[in-house]
Amino acid sequence: MLIKLPPQRSPGVVVTFYLTSKTRRHGENHGEIDFEFLGTDGDPFKLQTNIFANDSGGREQRLRLWFDPTKDFHKYAILWNQFQIVLFVDDKPIRVHKKNNRFGVRYPTMPMFLEGTIWNGDNWASGKRKIDWSKAPFQLQYQGFQINGCESRNKNCYSNTFWWNRREYWDLTPLQKRSLQQVRKNYMYYDYCSDRKRFKSECNIK
Repeated sequence: MLIKLPPQRSPGVVVTFYLTSKTRRHGENHGEIDFEFLGTDGDPFKLQTNIFANDSGGREQRLRLWFDPTKDFHKYAILWNQFQIVLFVDDKPIRVHKKNNRFGVRYPTMPMFLEGTIWNGDNWASGKRKIDWSKAPFQLQYQGFQINGCESRNKNCYSNTFWWNRREYWDLTPLQKRSLQQVRKNYMYYDYCSDRKRFKSECNIK
């Protein structure tokens, strides 16, 4: 998906692009894979990602974008197969969640659909700083949407006839791994695995 954020800068304006399960409840049995842009009145722009793995989530990671997402369209993509979830920005991996059931790691398995939204998040996304409504309307642009997937409850979903199930998509390439490390080192400022209150089983796996 190509996204261009509203040109007006204001705290509290949250733009999203995410997969979500039909439960619509952020309880103990919810599936979701999120991109959330947290509004700002300065630089840099902040991007939060989160994963609900048939549970209540709590896997937030936040990074500072290395570009201005209001100036042009940028590409945001999700790879979700039976081996891993990878979130990409301009084809660069920014997050990976591996399927490691044998280590007790939870992994999304519920059918999901896609949503894109813009909403008032000034009660949490901006440190309770309020939206500057004098800059409204806030209009974002989505463009070039593409999806490759299969219908839920399809026994052939795990077949390697689908490109996303082929071996080259079971793990990141060495180049992608180095790129991910650079993103984490240079741009990430919050990771739930570094938060004792949110630490989960996957945080023990390197």
